[in-house]
Amino acid sequence: MTVLRGGPSAAEGRSSVVRARLQERLRYWFDATMDRGTPALIGWLALASVVLILVVASLVVALTDEDTERNGGWLGVAWMSLLRTLDPGTMGGDTGGPLFLGLMLAATVGGIFIVSALIGVLSTGLEARIHKLRRGKSRLIERGHTVVLGWSEQVFTVIAELVEANQSERRSCVVILTERDKVEMEDEIRRRIPDTGRTRVICRCGSPLQRADLELVSLDAAKSIMVLPPVGDDGDTDVIKILLLLNNWSWIGPRPNIVAAVQSSPNLAAARLAGGEDALVIDADDIAVRLIVQSHRQTGLSTVFNEMLSFVGNELYPYPVTELTGTTYGEALNRFDLGVPVGLRRKDGESLVNPPMDTVIAADDEVLVLAEDDLLIRLADARPTIVRSAITSAPGRPPTPDRTLMIGWNSRAAKIITLLNCLVEPGSLIDIAATRRPENDLQEHWENLTVGYKRCEPTLRPSLESLRLDGYRHIIVLTDDEIDPEWADDRTLVTLLHLRDIAIRSGSPYSIVTEMNNDANREIAQVTKADDFIVSTKVISLLLSQLVEDRHLYDVFTDLFDPAGSEIYLKPATNYLFPETPANFATVIEAARQQGETAIGYRIARHSDEPPTYGIFLNPSKTAPLSLSEDDAVVVLAEDGRPSVNMPAARDGHGTGDAEVVAPFSSGPGLSASGPS
Repeated sequence: MTVLRGGPSAAEGRSSVVRARLQERLRYWFDATMDRGTPALIGWLALASVVLILVVASLVVALTDEDTERNGGWLGVAWMSLLRTLDPGTMGGDTGGPLFLGLMLAATVGGIFIVSALIGVLSTGLEARIHKLRRGKSRLIERGHTVVLGWSEQVFTVIAELVEANQSERRSCVVILTERDKVEMEDEIRRRIPDTGRTRVICRCGSPLQRADLELVSLDAAKSIMVLPPVGDDGDTDVIKILLLLNNWSWIGPRPNIVAAVQSSPNLAAARLAGGEDALVIDADDIAVRLIVQSHRQTGLSTVFNEMLSFVGNELYPYPVTELTGTTYGEALNRFDLGVPVGLRRKDGESLVNPPMDTVIAADDEVLVLAEDDLLIRLADARPTIVRSAITSAPGRPPTPDRTLMIGWNSRAAKIITLLNCLVEPGSLIDIAATRRPENDLQEHWENLTVGYKRCEPTLRPSLESLRLDGYRHIIVLTDDEIDPEWADDRTLVTLLHLRDIAIRSGSPYSIVTEMNNDANREIAQVTKADDFIVSTKVISLLLSQLVEDRHLYDVFTDLFDPAGSEIYLKPATNYLFPETPANFATVIEAARQQGETAIGYRIARHSDEPPTYGIFLNPSKTAPLSLSEDDAVVVLAEDGRPSVNMPAARDGHGTGDAEVVAPFSSGPGLSASGPS
């Protein structure tokens, strides 16, 4: 009996469990479909509409024969139910029995709920889609675009340059991938660069260190990729990791042109190894040092580099000229109506900057021409008139030892001194004026240079006056890289004002070259009438932009920054023309050719304080009247015969790539307290 009583009870329990599990599975299945987003919700609403229409139409057919016949049978009633489900106002003209009207009312009321829910679902789905797009997580479908990985202040210069470079293109695209908010990036770009012309700038939010995020920007279809060094002490580490990712990428089709920059010289070798043979990695710190040193010896040089590296103004273009086949490089200098030759590019890719004047141009060579645009380069119908009576044969002034004061100390100071020792004449002097001695004194013996130290607070006028500034020919003002860049620029500005006022009151002829962190502060600092401003971040941005467009220019710019071979000089105009003698620029080109040099422009001294050119005129008209004074200069490409200078990586003695490893600075008594006599 116990079994008989317990049997049905156990069966009912099992049935209840099965029903409960079935309900849970159905609920789980329903929840899973709901989680699929807007399409699933629309599907459920469509199903509910179909069920409602079928039920109402079936009830009308089953319960109201007369109304069914009058409205076209089952299909007609179903169509009426559909219209009332979608538009409640349609029921206003219905006639029929109470049951028929009641069923139509039920369809209308059900339709109100369904349509309301549909509107809500569509609004929510559209809002979610817009939010996803604003987050910058959608995949890019582009071809032939330029990808910029990373974000820093340099990105605005890069975008502006690429926009300028692509003006002649029918359609171009620049894509930026970084972890910043997409909307904030777009707003900042629009504020800083309001007109991007035909170039579309697209931002994507993601980490360049993640492969999944890199896939958002269609790297395989890109024309070129630029890796910007992020802000911070570990920026070079991120650049190296990104280069490793790109080097291990499974490329579909040709590999894009990849360029990158590192901020610290010791990281250069690792970055080049990470990037592989096809990636171009430049040393931003080394270029900044070379530009400071060369500009301190010939002020105005940074302006020349800024124009040559920028797509605004004159830049370098390879130009195939079959008409010049068989002529020499020297003969070709005055054969162009628009544009100035600066060198040759051989068929094997070798670039020759200011080659010997008797170098013969082969049929498959390209002439490197400095011009405003490649579309403006053309040969002249006739050679320009050369005023030979204006050409002087007087030798230039012989070099003399330099006396330089370096105010401030930062991570580049030791390299500046090392490079100066290789470039100056024997017996030259450099004094370091800083709030404290360098952490490690410089080595005791230099071949050409004597290094001294003077304690100084750069922003205090009495401290600067105690340095006896009238005994120096050149002054270099370095920014403090241990404080905020804007604050460092502010302190530099105060120092420049003091230096210029002291020069005016004492009549001292020294030149002033200074670093600036922000190019926007350059215009503000014009009141100081400093001879030159070095904004290294802008120079690096311009150089990266040039290499992104044409990687073959790397050898040309390497040659221009390297003391080995030909580099840019601003030489006295009296080396070429008699002062105040009427002539033209074609005459200047001929005078420079006779000395084995290539003239590319000139500098008018009286305009040296006027932005944006600061008196520099590159690729001027060859036939326009020109008269240069003793204070003016000619911009030339020339060879000074000095050996190549390999910069040390840092004071810890670690080398960079193929660079020569220089012994670390000793802590001996080599840093004296000497000064100008």
